Amino acid sequence: MNLNVELKGQGFPILCLHGHPGSAQAMSVFTNPLSQDFLTLAPDLRGYGKSRTSEDFAMSDHLEDLETLLDRFGIRRCLLLGWSLGGILALELLLRSPDRFSGLILIGSAARPAGNHPPTTWQDLLYTGIAGIVNWIRPGWQWNINTFGRRSLFRYLLSQHNPIAYHYLASEALSAYFNTSGAANRALSQSLREGYNRLEDLSKIQVPSLVLAGSNDCHITARSSQETAQALPHSQWRCYENVAHLFPWEIPELVLKDIQQWIEAHPNLVIE
Repeated sequence: MNLNVELKGQGFPILCLHGHPGSAQAMSVFTNPLSQDFLTLAPDLRGYGKSRTSEDFAMSDHLEDLETLLDRFGIRRCLLLGWSLGGILALELLLRSPDRFSGLILIGSAARPAGNHPPTTWQDLLYTGIAGIVNWIRPGWQWNINTFGRRSLFRYLLSQHNPIAYHYLASEALSAYFNTSGAANRALSQSLREGYNRLEDLSKIQVPSLVLAGSNDCHITARSSQETAQALPHSQWRCYENVAHLFPWEIPELVLKDIQQWIEAHPNLVIE
């Protein structure tokens, strides 16, 4: 599939892969700053954003789409950055074509993802709907955050209910949610039912890796991310306190600072 992709900047390429639900636009927290020094490619995965399809597909189709995308732009080698589901796809790409990628950045992701999300109630859905609509109309409004946001399902995605995170929810999360297809939902559900565990294969990944996690992440727990970091041969691990699955939107400056420092410490990552 010919994926829709957002290209920014110039220089050594970084392929930035979003999660579920997600889109290329939802990766702007990474692509906007990184494109000051690099060429960032943020695709809408098959069934997400503007890469629309109504046909059912398998998760492996994402990998073929992404390899085709790199071929389309003549990219022989790049750095991988993946958030949540995007991190799992990044691992799979590296295992398929290890010579094509210089390094790996995993954001809230794991090779054996585990979650501990509590059951969802009708009150959760009600407050989430109200908080989302009000936040779309008036992004980052503290009254809405305190009155509805903290009582909604956002409390499992965010620990720091700050205006910055709610601005991202309004500008990027809402459209990503509504533009995620049923086919994408079914593909992910099928994969989860089958189980996913690549821990035993991580020793094959010999490139430097950076694994970042949030201490309060209940979608992909910090423990499962740390387990992945420990299994990667050349890995650096960091867990941020008092943040959850959307921690790049909670503490964007800190996350980007750590990514940039890691790249600077491994200059061979971004050399052709």
